[in-house]
Amino acid sequence: MIALAVIAALLASFVLTGLARRYALRRRLIDEPNSRSSHRLPTARGGGIGFVVTFEVALAFLFAAGAVPLDAWLALLGAGVAVAGIGFLDDHRHVPAKIRFLVHVLAAAWVIVWLEPNVERAVGSQWPAGLAAAVTVLFIVWLINLNNFMDGTDGLAGVEAVTAGLGAAGLAFLLLPDSGSWLLPLLLAAVVGGFLIWNLPPARIFMGDVGSGFVGLCLAALALESLATAPPFFWAWMILLGVFVVDATFTLVRRMARGHAFYEAHRAHAYQHAARRFGHRAVMLAVGACNVLILLPLAWLVATGRIAAIWGLASAYVPLLCLAAYLNAGADD
Repeated sequence: MIALAVIAALLASFVLTGLARRYALRRRLIDEPNSRSSHRLPTARGGGIGFVVTFEVALAFLFAAGAVPLDAWLALLGAGVAVAGIGFLDDHRHVPAKIRFLVHVLAAAWVIVWLEPNVERAVGSQWPAGLAAAVTVLFIVWLINLNNFMDGTDGLAGVEAVTAGLGAAGLAFLLLPDSGSWLLPLLLAAVVGGFLIWNLPPARIFMGDVGSGFVGLCLAALALESLATAPPFFWAWMILLGVFVVDATFTLVRRMARGHAFYEAHRAHAYQHAARRFGHRAVMLAVGACNVLILLPLAWLVATGRIAAIWGLASAYVPLLCLAAYLNAGADD
């Protein structure tokens, strides 16, 4: 039954993405290439609405069937609709950064309300409650936005979400098969996979803010939710997301150190430099291979307790930091 539901979600996402592309073309929701772009051809945007709708509908059915707990459902429903909604508006007409940030903070706070015990485990119950909540809000808001920052070349954000989701689902299924914690990462991977078919190089539609922010929110919430069953899984999630976390953070810090505003548009990420040298397809495949062949085994070592989380994170992040520096992340051409 679960297998059929996942396949149905993938197909529904594929169909709805196609309808979203028709809508975007009709409404002229097109990303035109400019000096800050990584693409060369005008491309429709906002395709993420297809997997947002599919995920939320499937989530409701899973909750009704007793496969998803109330706290996880409400956390992903309320926050997901808020983040996707403001992204949908931004895809149609520019929404000021302050308003988007406020919505992201409120969405993060909503997640914390429903996953409060998980938040305490994430930052330590010995921390003051206000500080713990603030740190967790920053964590969620950063993942929302870094996913948006990293959604700049064909197939990249889709492959990241699919491989990270499948990796987390596989670890949970093998190590905690009775917990059911593998279901939501698998569902996220399936719905984004339906979109990815349209987004493979050369992309026929982009995810848009409606999709990139939603994926970042879901990844953050699922990482926090995993603490309820096995705290090491949180760090496994952070390893699986290492490519995006390192590239986005390294680039932002370096640009701010050079006097650039953090919200200023650019194309200085490591993946963007790599895409101009090797092409979108090569970067997408390289990130997918890194996630599966390098980061997933490290996440497994941490999730099983074979190595401490700090050593797993260092083994993943240090080489990625070196690669970002080699690719001159944070520096304009």
